[in-house]
Amino acid sequence: MEYLRSLKPLFNVTIPKHWIPISCFQPRYCCNLANTNVNSREKRKTVEEFRSQLSFGPSFQDFIHGVPVKRIAAANGQYSNEQSYLSEDLELGNSRKVYFETYGCQMNVSDTETACSILQSKGYQRTLELSEADVVLLVTCSIREKAEQTIWNRLQQLTAMKKRRLKTQTPMKIGILGCMAERLKTELLEREKLVDVIAGPDAYRDLPRLLTVADGGHQASNVLLSLEETYADIMPVHHAPRGYSAFVSIMRGCDNMCSYCIVPFTRGRERSRPIRSILEEVRILSDQGVKEVTLLGQNVNSYRDTSEEQFCGSDLTQLSRGFKTIYRTKKGGLRFSDLLDQVSQVDSDMRIRFTSPHPKDFPDEVLHLIAERGNICQQIHLPAQSGSSKVLKAMRRGYTREAYLDLVNNIKKIIPEVSLSSDFISGFCEETEEDHQQTLSLIREVGYNVGFLFAYSMRKKTHAFYRLQDDVPAEVKQRRLEECIRLFREEAARVNAALIGSTQLVLVEGESKRSAKDLCGRTDGNMKVIFPKEDVAVKPAESNTAQVNVGDYVLVKILSSTSQSLRGRALRHSSLCGTVKHYQTLPSDDEHMASDTTMIETCP
Repeated sequence: MEYLRSLKPLFNVTIPKHWIPISCFQPRYCCNLANTNVNSREKRKTVEEFRSQLSFGPSFQDFIHGVPVKRIAAANGQYSNEQSYLSEDLELGNSRKVYFETYGCQMNVSDTETACSILQSKGYQRTLELSEADVVLLVTCSIREKAEQTIWNRLQQLTAMKKRRLKTQTPMKIGILGCMAERLKTELLEREKLVDVIAGPDAYRDLPRLLTVADGGHQASNVLLSLEETYADIMPVHHAPRGYSAFVSIMRGCDNMCSYCIVPFTRGRERSRPIRSILEEVRILSDQGVKEVTLLGQNVNSYRDTSEEQFCGSDLTQLSRGFKTIYRTKKGGLRFSDLLDQVSQVDSDMRIRFTSPHPKDFPDEVLHLIAERGNICQQIHLPAQSGSSKVLKAMRRGYTREAYLDLVNNIKKIIPEVSLSSDFISGFCEETEEDHQQTLSLIREVGYNVGFLFAYSMRKKTHAFYRLQDDVPAEVKQRRLEECIRLFREEAARVNAALIGSTQLVLVEGESKRSAKDLCGRTDGNMKVIFPKEDVAVKPAESNTAQVNVGDYVLVKILSSTSQSLRGRALRHSSLCGTVKHYQTLPSDDEHMASDTTMIETCP
């Protein structure tokens, strides 16, 4: 009894008053006749009553001393327990400072803003000074081996910094977020214990709990992928330069399963954010004075909102002509054209961009909308990856060289002043010299303003890893990459030179990196423009001048160009409202004070 008495505190449970124990013994009778008095219906009633009362009894949480249990009323009058194994108080940041380092694509920038919002809601504070940080979170990219190696090197540096911290300070915690966390969880946890916290792209809501576990001296991770998570209810903490531009995530994941790409395995399946949530965020950004919004997604133009019943029709998704997918054609939902239409109407003085699209998702209705709306930028990113149909088939891109060029011609027909950019991979599996030459000829034929070019880097889990041979030598990949880059610059220089003498509407981003005497901004076609920092006219035909600030629209006369940028002279302040997207050469320098409706050339 003394032993049992010593165990009593372990079972110090307060039994809810409404839980009344039932004796569960069967009475014994002296004869069969007595047994007939217990009706089978009464037996069932007794069992049902017991089960009902048991459902209101103590749960496992009642046997854990000090853990709060919230009882939530359900629609059927019953109650359910909502609790975590950690107290909510333990998950509070208590003003600890978090430092983010973001690598890779714009989607990671958006993820950083989402993760920051979640942590700030729990009492953490963001710092821009690494030396002040209690928590350092690296938002990572896994698309290429070089990107991952950069993170490994950075972890070594941060670990050394962590060890040098004074013992009187709060111990620094290091976390890996994003694609690399999803792909390399085991290696990250085991290699020299460099990381305290790991969170995949769909686990940012769990960051407060993971950090609490890490505070207890344990490594914590959550890399579960979701079929539903879009963070639609979270307003990101935007950290754009002085607030003139912002990224808005509209969908997550990718279903394309290109043979070289790791994204479907690190970001999961496609799911789109409800359109009402996107519009609400864009309206908030507009109220804050944001002048440019970029819609983001791994396959941004495959957006499909089926969140409400009225959106779930039977219409098949329309693809670009000559394109196909490895998955069945999807049905119903509000499409990318519907979203573009509604977003562009929120603020007519706000530019709308989007990235990164797939060429298969450019039906004519999207192209016509871009051509018609004054605030949807006439700049399209059109990833080709290769100019060889044979290589494109091995990449599982869903189109041929001919189909891609037909799409380019259709885009230029509908949007004559369009500015095009693209992605290319050099040295993909079994790529021959002839395949490489076809890529060069495609670059020459299309004429891009901007390109993102890389040597192929095989990724585990991809189709290419299991089915193809990475047989192009590294030195050959590098040589082909350099040839593509050289040609890209030549073509970009030619395209940009055609803009000399035109007048461009430029959204000012800030000072030029090379000179504090110059300002820098971007055109509708996403070309960088450098121009002297000087006061310019406020309105046409007026002598009043004003300083040019970040976030202003100004008309700039283009005077020279390179493959990377344009140079010019600011003429006057302007706005996006009422501007017509067509070229009209100004008669002379003396007559450059024309109205807002007389100009813009973006690209021939």
